[in-house]
Amino acid sequence: MFKLVHHPKAFLNLKRNVQPGLAARTQIISVLEKRESKTRTISRETGLSYTAVLYHLHLLEAENILSRRGRRPYVWQLTGAGQQRLIDCNGS
Repeated sequence: MFKLVHHPKAFLNLKRNVQPGLAARTQIISVLEKRESKTRTISRETGLSYTAVLYHLHLLEAENILSRRGRRPYVWQLTGAGQQRLIDCNGS
């Protein structure tokens, strides 16, 4: 049996949490834990489409997990609230 591992900050309060969204947000947060990045870079590193990455970045920004700086193209970074590590949601 496989274990589902999601970043704790991939879970949103303002939106419904479905498996594909959790997986996408976990990938995005994992990239941003390594370094600040632009949307296009995150898209390349995760294999997600540019629009999907941008959609999830805006959701995470609304939850104050990420912030952006500069002018377009923005550089995205984790806020203090978004700096927790990966956990196993199954408790094992």
